[in-house]
Amino acid sequence: MKHCILIINPGSTSTKIGVYVNEKPIFEETLRHSSVDLERYTNIYEQFQFRKDVILHTLKEKAFNLSEVDAIVGRGGLLKPIESGTYIVNEAMLLDLKTGVMGQHASNLGGILAYELAKPLKIPALIVDPVVVDEMEEIAKICGLPEIRRKSIFHALNQKAVAKKYAFEVGKEYNEINLIVAHLGGGISVGVHKNGKVIDVNNALDGEGPFSPERSGGLPMRDVIDMCFSGNYTLHSMNKKINGQGGYVAHFKTNNARQINIAAAEGDQHAKLIQDAMAYQVAKEIGKCATVLSGQVEAIVLTGGIAYNDSIVKEIKKRVEFIANVVIYPGEDEMLALAQGGLRVIQGEESVKVYQ
Repeated sequence: MKHCILIINPGSTSTKIGVYVNEKPIFEETLRHSSVDLERYTNIYEQFQFRKDVILHTLKEKAFNLSEVDAIVGRGGLLKPIESGTYIVNEAMLLDLKTGVMGQHASNLGGILAYELAKPLKIPALIVDPVVVDEMEEIAKICGLPEIRRKSIFHALNQKAVAKKYAFEVGKEYNEINLIVAHLGGGISVGVHKNGKVIDVNNALDGEGPFSPERSGGLPMRDVIDMCFSGNYTLHSMNKKINGQGGYVAHFKTNNARQINIAAAEGDQHAKLIQDAMAYQVAKEIGKCATVLSGQVEAIVLTGGIAYNDSIVKEIKKRVEFIANVVIYPGEDEMLALAQGGLRVIQGEESVKVYQ
């Protein structure tokens, strides 16, 4: 039986939409948003109407009628830690997404947009493998301060999708192999996949791991504390420095990785230094992850939009190929993964989960 599913995948600088009939894409569009478009909003939820209008305008241009849709699946956001799976969007989830119970991120809009578009159609709104999927081992959550515990916030959907894709292509089960997966996008997360679970991963939102086009990554703590108490910054402005105005945005006033790559290739030494430094930090994070697996790594998978960048991939590979074979899946399989998650529930192959 054929099922039509609308997919909504908000990212930090874009909103991807797609219409799938079962696992076949009818069309997909990436609706890009500039920093200028988004900087007028003080929090993620304020972007809701802007992104909804862009989606509806695009669907109208495509002459696509929403009445054809059986379900709408959005990318999962910053919710309370939950297990992997497909969830119905309910009132408890909406409240936590709108208030940013675990923080502000564009993915928070996935469930909200799905719900608001699905409600008048009386069809289910779902999310799949949100960024707060938590499979971290207890030892990985311990910090040097008992008041603080490390959190699992990462690109769970795409990391899981490409890890399963690799396992399928080599004729193995995902829950039988050890992988390191690095998602390279507006944010960067590097996860340790051991026997089907991500047992450790940098918090890609709150200042862990490599810096990225929009995020500061790990910073020297004393310097950050000094900035916080200097009187020159508010809580909001410091949060933006970590997430939204860090990384490339801080160095170049743009989050456009392609633009920086072109500048580096044309001889801009500062652009090359910062780009190489980002690759260096990714490689170092991969090396850290290899120790978690005691060196027993079948493959290192590079994915996300920046994995299209040959210069960055080359810099990473030269530092980590001694650990394991490096496999490149540029871009994301998130749209298909969202469609598959919704389809499994619609077809009764998997029980829908309820957020509490």
